Amino acid sequence: MTKNFDVNKLTEYQEDNRLEVKKASGGLPHSLWETYSSFANSDGGLIVLGVEEDKNHQLQIVGVPKPDELIRDFWVTINNPQKVSLNILTDSMVSVQTIDDKQIITIEVPRAEREMRPIYCVSV
Repeated sequence: MTKNFDVNKLTEYQEDNRLEVKKASGGLPHSLWETYSSFANSDGGLIVLGVEEDKNHQLQIVGVPKPDELIRDFWVTINNPQKVSLNILTDSMVSVQTIDDKQIITIEVPRAEREMRPIYCVSV
């Protein structure tokens, strides 16, 4: 996993330039695509859906409803060149994991090869 994150210890981490969390309780957040392109154009990173950052910058696992639907929507959007310029992910980079009886989605974004950059949001 990117930067050797242990998702079972997720609440011990803080967001930084290689880790971004999103609550995603109402579906895929629009900011997900900006984070995807940012990670792909830099050193890569891990996006975690179903986690929020509290006012003290501590990560709280809240889980996502219907993770399979969110993942389906994710693949539809990322594979649509009218939304995102290029998908550099494989199936193994997106997964559902259970922590404290709550389901989260992890998206491991690698650094895009030089000839693929820049990766950008077209319209999301």
